[in-house]
Amino acid sequence: MKRTGEKGLTLIEVLITITIIAVLASVVIPISRMSVKRSNEAELRENLRLIRTAIDEYKKAWDEGKIKKSSDDTGYPPDLETLVKGIEDATSAKSGKVMRFLRRVPRDPMNDDESLPPEETWGLRSYKSGPDEPEEGDDVYDVYSKSDGLAIDGTAYGTW
Repeated sequence: MKRTGEKGLTLIEVLITITIIAVLASVVIPISRMSVKRSNEAELRENLRLIRTAIDEYKKAWDEGKIKKSSDDTGYPPDLETLVKGIEDATSAKSGKVMRFLRRVPRDPMNDDESLPPEETWGLRSYKSGPDEPEEGDDVYDVYSKSDGLAIDGTAYGTW
């Protein structure tokens, strides 16, 4: 019991304060984790869209004859780095004009291995590969996340 003029907190007041802080922390931590997950999922969607658009633009340029063709080409880039480095425009009057499709290869936000370069964080699917069991090959027809994780909606990241 406090006496008049005494300063300080009683044990009950300290315990009540700690309990209130613990309850607030137990609410905030899951919310912040969900926010980070939602942010990573949005970044994954955007990065997949960027790479897939670049692959489609490369194929379109090949179909239009802007990229030199050979008999065994499928029209898709041989690797992701080609989208960044670019390829010579076969229709340009200027020799050495290069078409680029990406500024840089984005990282898969679901891959936590920072030692890997961005192009190695993605799973690659070749044109000859089936959609259910993607395999790498001589070209890049599609990309997918190598993560085994599940999204907030319950779908696997690798199926996006």
